[in-house]
Amino acid sequence: MANPKPVLDVQNLTKRFGAKVLFEDISFSIAEGQRVGLIAQNGTGKSTLLAILMGEEGKDGGEVIYRNGLRVACLVQSPHFDPKETVLDACFNHHGDEEKVLKAKQILTQLKITNLNQPMGELSGGQQKRVALANTLITEPDFLILDEPTNHLDLEMIEWLEGFLSRGNKTLLMVTHDRYFLDRVCNVIVELDNNTIFTYQGSYAYYLEKRQARLDNARAEVQHANNLYRRELDWMRRQPQARGHKAKYREDAFYELEAKAKQRIEERQVRLKSSNVYIGSKIFECQYVSKAWSAEKVILRDFYYNFARFEKMGIVGNNGTGKSTFIKMLLGEVQPDGGRFDIGETVRFGYFSQEGLQFDEQKKVIDIVTDIAEYVDLGGGRHLSASQFLQHFMFSPEEQYNYVYKLSGGEKRKLYLCTVLMRNPNFLVLDEPTNDLDIKTLQVLEEYLQDFPGCVIIVSHDRYFMDKVVDHLLVFKGDGEVQDFPGNYTQYRQWSQLASQTEAKATPTEKKEKPTYRNDTKRKLTYKEKIEFEQLENDIAALEAEQAEIEQSLSSGDLSVEEITEKSKRLPVLKDELDEKSMRWLELSEI
Repeated sequence: MANPKPVLDVQNLTKRFGAKVLFEDISFSIAEGQRVGLIAQNGTGKSTLLAILMGEEGKDGGEVIYRNGLRVACLVQSPHFDPKETVLDACFNHHGDEEKVLKAKQILTQLKITNLNQPMGELSGGQQKRVALANTLITEPDFLILDEPTNHLDLEMIEWLEGFLSRGNKTLLMVTHDRYFLDRVCNVIVELDNNTIFTYQGSYAYYLEKRQARLDNARAEVQHANNLYRRELDWMRRQPQARGHKAKYREDAFYELEAKAKQRIEERQVRLKSSNVYIGSKIFECQYVSKAWSAEKVILRDFYYNFARFEKMGIVGNNGTGKSTFIKMLLGEVQPDGGRFDIGETVRFGYFSQEGLQFDEQKKVIDIVTDIAEYVDLGGGRHLSASQFLQHFMFSPEEQYNYVYKLSGGEKRKLYLCTVLMRNPNFLVLDEPTNDLDIKTLQVLEEYLQDFPGCVIIVSHDRYFMDKVVDHLLVFKGDGEVQDFPGNYTQYRQWSQLASQTEAKATPTEKKEKPTYRNDTKRKLTYKEKIEFEQLENDIAALEAEQAEIEQSLSSGDLSVEEITEKSKRLPVLKDELDEKSMRWLELSEI
């Protein structure tokens, strides 16, 4: 079988910003049908590399070669539109082509953009990003370049986009922090690390395995070089007279060996654990809270919830269902229309918002953090300085003395996260914390939250992140409906899919015409009907008790996925039996 044709060839590409080298002499190619995920730490050049490939940023050396006649579409992080242009016209110049208009409507509808005549200036930043995404998909290009395509998408949209990009023989290059999305869409992973490129021919899971093997090999090589370096250093010190012409080759080799021995393999080995966080038994009680922005926009209806100590809750739901409003009511930033939040006296919130913190751009990174605290008290007499804390979140000692204005968008979000955690809260409320953070930082944050001895609420569309951290979900379904689910996101999806399948199978039975019992003339119950009536009362009581027991078990958080599945299957069957027996009981009671 012939090798697929390359659509993009990058040769010896170099980019510097002043003295800082982002990448040097990197080379890679992308062939037809390859769906490539680009992974790198914040501030190491992901977005710059994409901007060079898009022709929006210059390069200091090397070549970017596209196949002749290739149609390329790009999604940037912050798209710009004419505010007076309509949604449809902003997508593409359709010239009234009905087929193009129909395709545009289908994709825009999937992305929850329904008013095609609305001016772009009336749309939020997230809605504009979705229009820009639709624009790249509608044109059906040969090659897609996507920068954070899942930002501003809710879970339904992300799952739809996964399927859309995975179908057919699409060719794409994308940057995303969504690891489930990477694993399900991409078949090649390209990692930008230490100013160079590493390519892995496989999914994200394959990349994790092979990357670890590469790091293990690199450590072994550095250790071997260190051993040789010590011996050669001893030779260099003991034999200055040997440094004649004949020993010059060995001296040159020594300096190469020295560089190898001093190579830094940047991989954290220690988790950051704090035991100096105390929170009382009373956390907060949401007492029959109601909130609506209008008659059509209801957030909560008499919602009650008692938050447990040490609970790690995730909040999920489609955009616009009220997730952020809920946590702003909890924090006192938005007032409910009815009901109240009763919060425990020991609770100290740490709030990471979508909007982020506005920094003084002329300050240095280390000063931003030390203005809050010089150190973090980990308990047991252990302290972590502000600099050590920043290093844990991968701000190197050199980077800590950078001015804020020099940071990338992702680095500023990471710094904002550090300022929240440095205040030593006992209740973390994180609203979309994963946006614009690199995967290494997400792994650090996941470990921190898993070990965090306080309470956590996370609003996020990052399914992988939620699965790693939370043990309970509130699912905002819109129109004031909130579902309480004891489990993580994957368990919820499994339960939801099984419930949908069970409901679909039960539908034909439900549609069967139930028997009617006419009572045209007043009569007494027969002996047989009296026996049936008494038995129905017993059956209904038993079914209601079973239903209550199942609902309580599903809310306990103690069930396995198999038990959740089994009990979830039983619930709709119970409901049918109860409906039928209750209907018959009513008919007999009227005789």
